[in-house]
Amino acid sequence: MMGLLDWTSIILSAKLALATLLVLLPLAIVTAHWLAVTPFRGKAWVEGLLALPLILPPTVLGYYLLVAMGGNSPLGRWFEALVGQTLAFSFSGLVVASVIFNIPFAVQPIQRAFEAISPEIREAAQCCGLTFWQAFRKVEMPLAWPGILSGAVLTFAHTLGEFGVVLMVGGNIPGETKTVAIAIYDKTQSFDHASAGAMSLLLLVISLVTIGVSYGLVDRLLKKRRPV
Repeated sequence: MMGLLDWTSIILSAKLALATLLVLLPLAIVTAHWLAVTPFRGKAWVEGLLALPLILPPTVLGYYLLVAMGGNSPLGRWFEALVGQTLAFSFSGLVVASVIFNIPFAVQPIQRAFEAISPEIREAAQCCGLTFWQAFRKVEMPLAWPGILSGAVLTFAHTLGEFGVVLMVGGNIPGETKTVAIAIYDKTQSFDHASAGAMSLLLLVISLVTIGVSYGLVDRLLKKRRPV
């Protein structure tokens, strides 16, 4: 089975998932907390905008991202002038696209976790003299940790299997943008079902183990908080 796997594509997908997680998770925590504790007019529209990748076809989102990052766009020209390569059809472009595509998978579980924290707990933290950031770091973050863990796992696992957005924005460049999902598609198109099946099975096992472990950890964290 080992010889059937495209390790270059597998490693590239793992790097993309890790890079996406490192960029998106801090932004998701801040955004989720803001949405959870701040009432404002138009909040539903903001939440709807952030949830849009859940229902928008990946090829549609990928098309708009390709236009936004292409060589003729302001962002594309700025990036090319800065680093000497185009943003589209590059690993950097894949990271940008993946971050945007995974926003709801990271933000929503974390937002629900912050929303579950009682307002009395925040008031008690203020009464104890904690500043906003001290209360956030020492009180709210530990309480919201199960949601943060869920958001991180969903983001990582979902990135591993991305196809439509990755293909639209990155194309199929070996070692640069050819992820494992695209490699599986290529193997299927060339009737190499053994390799396609082996890589599909690997993704299935990784996803199942990752989600199973995360659910177990979340359950243990929640049980520790229940009164005996």
